[in-house]
Amino acid sequence: MSAPEITGRDGVRLATYAEGPEGAPALLFIHGWAQQSVCWRPVMDRLKDRFRVVAMDLRGHGASDKPEGEGPYTDTALWADDVTAVIEGYGLEKPVLVGWSYGSRVIASYLSVHGDGALGGVVLAGGILTIGAAREDWMVGPSSPGVQRDLYTGDLPRRLAATAKFVRECTAQPLDTQAYGELVGANMLCPPHVRRALFAPTWDFRPVYAAMTCPGLVIHGVQDEVVSAATGEAAAKLMQDARYLPYDGTGHAPFLENPDRFAADVADFTETRARRKEAV
Repeated sequence: MSAPEITGRDGVRLATYAEGPEGAPALLFIHGWAQQSVCWRPVMDRLKDRFRVVAMDLRGHGASDKPEGEGPYTDTALWADDVTAVIEGYGLEKPVLVGWSYGSRVIASYLSVHGDGALGGVVLAGGILTIGAAREDWMVGPSSPGVQRDLYTGDLPRRLAATAKFVRECTAQPLDTQAYGELVGANMLCPPHVRRALFAPTWDFRPVYAAMTCPGLVIHGVQDEVVSAATGEAAAKLMQDARYLPYDGTGHAPFLENPDRFAADVADFTETRARRKEAV
């Protein structure tokens, strides 16, 4: 994997990972709350022969810098510029942004600041539509990190136990031992102050997705206990040009539970978008 040095506007170093032929249709993968790019490995492995696949560790996560305080995680423009820095750092042309869960907030930040003119499309997987006090009860499930206080504690044993429980509840069926362990470890790289700051602002970004004009694809597990499937359906209805794909028997991580199907759906979306562009 190639990994150029990429920094956000405020100097935060962003860890990135890339595979696949340069010049091929590009996909930029953006993980969720307290996660890390390792979560995308099964899908990236399935797509790297045909696409330029890039993943980023969000600020405060994985191998990226983890500055103190709330400001680095509540400023919408910083999230937007992080995505721009990765796109420009890899020279991605019309990339499709693929966001999991909180990744939807990061993509919305990019859209609100930079618009969608430089994008080929947006894919949301278990994506959220609000944070903070803007969140409505119908949007969340019983396993939402917003209702599990021990996920934010400085008490390491309690935080580890809560994290292991949260990761377990992200899927409708248990992951294999290695994948489960990797995800728990990746989650633990995100410290408590970052976890708390990510949900500190109040923002309803439904209007951002309603204004989006590039193609959209919303994939959501019907059995998602973290972000309700109704949220995914609502997201697709907001978008001007979008398709909604519910995955039955699947929880909050459709790309881990059904990597073959997810990779095929993302590939089809990306290639269909490219064919539509050529036809215009």
